[in-house]
Amino acid sequence: MPELPEVETIRRRLAPLVEGRTLREMEIVDPRWCDPLDPVALIDALVGRRVERLDRRGKYLIWEGQDEVFLLMHLRMTGTVLYDPAPDTPYVRVRLTLDDPPSGGQAGHTLCFCDPRRFGTGELAFGRPALDDFLDARLGIEPLGPHFTSDHLFTLTRGRLAPIKAFLLDQRRIAGVGNIYANEALFRAQIHPLRPAGQLKRKQIAALRDGVVGALSAGLNAGGASIDDFRHPDGVRGAFQNEFLVHGRGGEPCFVCGREIRRFVAAGRGTYACERCQVRPRVL
Repeated sequence: MPELPEVETIRRRLAPLVEGRTLREMEIVDPRWCDPLDPVALIDALVGRRVERLDRRGKYLIWEGQDEVFLLMHLRMTGTVLYDPAPDTPYVRVRLTLDDPPSGGQAGHTLCFCDPRRFGTGELAFGRPALDDFLDARLGIEPLGPHFTSDHLFTLTRGRLAPIKAFLLDQRRIAGVGNIYANEALFRAQIHPLRPAGQLKRKQIAALRDGVVGALSAGLNAGGASIDDFRHPDGVRGAFQNEFLVHGRGGEPCFVCGREIRRFVAAGRGTYACERCQVRPRVL
């Protein structure tokens, strides 16, 4: 958390506010944010450049500056990006000041990377080949893209002995799915989180593909989920937490069959399932 829908929500709301503007000042309050890169080197590489495009890949927010200098922000567990926040906003790790083109190039807008737990990161890539190498080494297929098909997912799962929940959380396989959306997708597909990925049949894989897309799309339509620190750039909370089918609902009745939703640990994460709708595998 934040996952793909939360990062994409931030991107969609920030893009029209920052694209075309020039970064005039940057203050890295917490050097841990860009470690091991020297904060001065990062600032020197970015300040004075126009923001050409704000993009996203997986859970990375990607700022494309002039001459293909890229800043890659990862929000990790508790990061968010706020636009013109109040001066007393807590947990500010990085502060960016942007020109406002209609005002004749006067610096007038501030972005703050806020992160209570300090796990968020900032990294640089010089040139698109370096960017592609960085992302390709870390991220798999985009689940909301055209290439995320049931056939592709079936191929990815063959020979995988790990539980399907762990498979979904592996960013090298599928980019952007985290704990919330894995739980929701598996419930939609009626697949138990502990079932080995390689044992799933084609029909189950097709249901899982639709479950992943459905859960992510629902989260995106609701502006993401705010169960901890996630906020939109204007400080507004997301609303997807009000639509959870299983996540966070341990002990409550399943909306489909009425059986109590169970909470347990899978892939090292808190996991929620209805074990009537999602039959537990007999042999693990």
